Amino acid sequence: MDGVDVIIAGAGIIGLSTALELATRGAKVTVLERKAAMQEASWAAAGMLAAHDPENPPQLRPLSELSIRLYPRFLARIEQLSGKTVPLRTSATLQQSHTGGIPPEEIARVVPDLNDVGRQFCWLEESSLDPRDLCAALPLAALAAGVKLIESTPVSGVQASSHGIEVVTPDNRYFCHAFLNCCGAWAGAIAGYSVIAPRKGQMVVVQLPPDLHLDFVIRTAELYLVPRGDGRVVIGASVESVGYDKTIHQDTIQALLQKAAHLWPPVRNARIVETWAGLRPGSPDGLPVLDTWGGKNCWIASGHFRNGILLAPATAQLMCELVLGEKPSLDLSPFHSDRFTEVCA
Repeated sequence: MDGVDVIIAGAGIIGLSTALELATRGAKVTVLERKAAMQEASWAAAGMLAAHDPENPPQLRPLSELSIRLYPRFLARIEQLSGKTVPLRTSATLQQSHTGGIPPEEIARVVPDLNDVGRQFCWLEESSLDPRDLCAALPLAALAAGVKLIESTPVSGVQASSHGIEVVTPDNRYFCHAFLNCCGAWAGAIAGYSVIAPRKGQMVVVQLPPDLHLDFVIRTAELYLVPRGDGRVVIGASVESVGYDKTIHQDTIQALLQKAAHLWPPVRNARIVETWAGLRPGSPDGLPVLDTWGGKNCWIASGHFRNGILLAPATAQLMCELVLGEKPSLDLSPFHSDRFTEVCA
C-alpha cells in the first residue's frame, strides 16, 4: 500500500469525525476498523449533547462548550457530504438540580405526571439527536471527503520503521506519517494502556401511547429519558465494569423501567420496542485522553465515556491540530495521559 498521511484506528464517531476534519484540511486519511463503522459505542449512545450536565467533571466544561459551538457546522458538513439529514430531536432538558429550580406549579403544567417529590428541577438549553442518524450519515460523509475506510481490519501493532510508522493488521502492513488510536473501549488493546477500559451500559427504548407526548429530555443523576421522535423514548443507562460482556440482562432492564416509571408514571403504559448494551470507553477520572502515545507522531483520543457524541467535533478539531503540528485551540493539559502515572503504578 502506498504511504498515507494519517492512519486512524477505529471508525466510531471520534475516529471518523477526526478523519473527516483531517481530510477537509487536505490530509490523506485511512481508517482501519476492527468490525463495522459506527457500530459500537456510537450506535449504542443516547445522543444527549449534555455540555452542562452537573454530573460531568468540571474539567470537561471548556471542551464541551467548544464542541457545542462547533456542532452546527459539524452537522451541516455531514449532511452536505452524505446527503442524509441528522435532525436534532429535542432542544431542552429538564434536569434534576441541587441548587434550586423550577416552581412546582410550572413542572405540574409542563409535565403533569412527573414525580418531583423530594426533587428540584431546572431547565437546560440542551439538544439531543438520534445517534443512529449519525451512524448512517458520518461514514458516507467521510468517504465523500476522500477518507479510505477499511472495515473488518483490527490493528494488532504499531511500531516505528524505516518507512515511518508501521501499522500491523492480521492480513497486512500499512505505513503512514502519523497514527491515531481512536479505538474507544478497545484503545488499550493497541496501546497497552490499561487505564482505558470498557464501561457497559444497558438501555431500553419504549413506545409511548398515541395520546402521550414527551418533547424534551428528563434527566436525574441516576436516569434519563430521551425522546427520539414518533413516540419513542430511550431510557438509560446502567454503568457496569464487566469487561467486554455485552449480555442484556432483563433484571437490569426492568430496574431501569421501574426507576423511569417512578419518576414519570406514564412510562408504565409504554411498550418495550428495543433493548441493547454498549461499551463506553472509560478512564479513572471520567475524562478523555487526548495526547501523544507510544512514539513520535503517534496519538490517542479515547476515554470519552458517556460524552463521545457530544465531544466529537471538538476532539476532531483538536486532534487535527495536534497531528498537523499546530497549537491546539484549547488547553489539553487536563487530558494528558501522564495524569494517570500514580494510577498505573
